[in-house]
Amino acid sequence: MKSFVIATDSCADLPQKLVEEMELKIVPLSVEIEGKNYFHYPDERELKVRDFYEMLRNKKVAITSLVNVGAFLSFFEPLLKNGQDILYIAFSSALSGTYQSSVVAKEELLKQYPERKIIVVDSRSASMGQGLLVYHAWQESLKNNSIEETADWVEKNKLKHIHIFTVDDLGTLRRGGRLSDVSAILGTILRIKPILHVTDEGKLVPLRKARGRSFSLEQMVDLIEGNIEKPEEQTIFISHGDCIEEAMEIGQKIKEKYGVKDIKYNHVGPIIGAHSGPGTIAIFFVGQKR
Repeated sequence: MKSFVIATDSCADLPQKLVEEMELKIVPLSVEIEGKNYFHYPDERELKVRDFYEMLRNKKVAITSLVNVGAFLSFFEPLLKNGQDILYIAFSSALSGTYQSSVVAKEELLKQYPERKIIVVDSRSASMGQGLLVYHAWQESLKNNSIEETADWVEKNKLKHIHIFTVDDLGTLRRGGRLSDVSAILGTILRIKPILHVTDEGKLVPLRKARGRSFSLEQMVDLIEGNIEKPEEQTIFISHGDCIEEAMEIGQKIKEKYGVKDIKYNHVGPIIGAHSGPGTIAIFFVGQKR
């Protein structure tokens, strides 16, 4: 058995099959819809992601919350008792207080288990961008790297993990408080589809505006050019807001244009999906800089 485990939270949006293959430990984040709280797990045991998007299409408002310190204490301690050290790669601190909760829990537990190690890394990433970073950390660990060596690789390379995405439903951004009523109405009338990315600080910010859905998707594919590193060696991730057919069409265009080695797909989960909404398409790859 490996001396350390790699853990992350469910915002990483990794498919269950990959979670099992990598033997990851997952901290579930939660979403509240009409007064009912659902924990999001990769196996969707409490809430099917397609059901979640159907709720959003029916104008339900989803509210997300951070993982508190107590939840991290309960998550970390059994692993420590089992003699395992922990590398936890957290949802961006610029988007959630989850990272800070994990740091507080780490400090408390290391007083009780001074012989063990817990390393917490702020991914500065979200959705499958965070998942791609975790995936690469796992690949590094397979080289028999120590927990410190693996964590050091993550810190040095996390800002090379590029996120490019577009949203289709400005109404979800408005209902989630991320866009004003006026901006949402004007954007809908003018068919504006914002293209966003994640900054070095881990914030979601606009990158470009495109007129119409098709043009926004074309723009995203074009934005990869000149930034992606060694595409023929890369597995890239694409996540989607319950629109797998469009996601796969974009993936095929990326394969044809850049010759990437492989593409893995999954839903944008409820944590990011609560704000981005149905129809979101996101592309994640390793590049020169964000």
